Amino acid sequence: MDIDEATLQASREFNRKLAHAPRFKVRNRFTPMLIQALMRLSQFNADRKVARAGIQVESMTATMDALRVPVRVLRPAGAPRGVVLDYHGGGWVIGNARMNDALNMALVQACGVAVVSVDYRLATRAPIQHVMDDCLAAARWLLQGGLGDSFGGFDGLPVFLVGESAGGHLAAATLLRLKAWPELLARIAGAVLYYGVYDLAGTPSVHSAGPDTLVLHGPGMVSSLRMLTPGLTDAERRQAPLSPLFGDLSGLPPALLFAGQLDPLRDDSIEMAARWRTANAHDGAHADAHVNVQLHLLPEVPHGVIHFPIPMAQRITARTHAWIGARIAALASTSLSP
Repeated sequence: MDIDEATLQASREFNRKLAHAPRFKVRNRFTPMLIQALMRLSQFNADRKVARAGIQVESMTATMDALRVPVRVLRPAGAPRGVVLDYHGGGWVIGNARMNDALNMALVQACGVAVVSVDYRLATRAPIQHVMDDCLAAARWLLQGGLGDSFGGFDGLPVFLVGESAGGHLAAATLLRLKAWPELLARIAGAVLYYGVYDLAGTPSVHSAGPDTLVLHGPGMVSSLRMLTPGLTDAERRQAPLSPLFGDLSGLPPALLFAGQLDPLRDDSIEMAARWRTANAHDGAHADAHVNVQLHLLPEVPHGVIHFPIPMAQRITARTHAWIGARIAALASTSLSP
């Protein structure tokens, strides 16, 4: 992805502002709950904002086995060309399906897809395994036709998994767990992962993160991961699917990954992309996967960049839209071939 000097300079200027902002750190369960409550207040009239953009919105419940998981469905006015299953970020402890409305509306408008955003339980009230179970349940529900004829029907459309930060972890873990249902995994056309967390014991860049890290509190990252997984050793934390980096990545779909050079989680994406690419180099199920596992390591970019009001964020989302659009077009062309 080509990045011009003006875009880099805008990122540097924004980073200087971020240097004076508080860093995110999970110290206890109560502060995230307060942040969550304030965020929900800020989302008042969220549905009206979506509707004003000409996008239909509906709250539904994904039901699978004994789980009931709320989901938020956005779709274009016309027939959708695909479906995106979105896992929001927030360090597993804050966030909800509405927090990505701006990003998801842009996806709907640019790619003509429907977006199903998952309101999984947060780790302030549930163990990480239950959070992962919610995400898997939502994926299985969607891939087994859970949307039915809602908004005109979705059966047979290509499905993409998109996740940011903790959501990147949850998306990758869900893909690994879907290998137990090969017919469902085969419906996944691709994954887009923004600066995810794939080693819950911490990659080298996480362990070496210092106090000058932007957005995230570098020295507290390892302890935050341990708080998320109490009672486990690092060896146990590195078991898949809890740490997707150490899973069997063969048979997974094509993927587009982004990471910032200033993000202490950058090694997670670097190592994940390399292992994903190697594992699928000779995979017959996705013959193009060895050339379609892409990593964009972005200069002057910290964690959380796709939410920032800077040109770099626009470049990243434009690349995502182009990649998803190209995948949909390629699959449509293949299905039309004699």
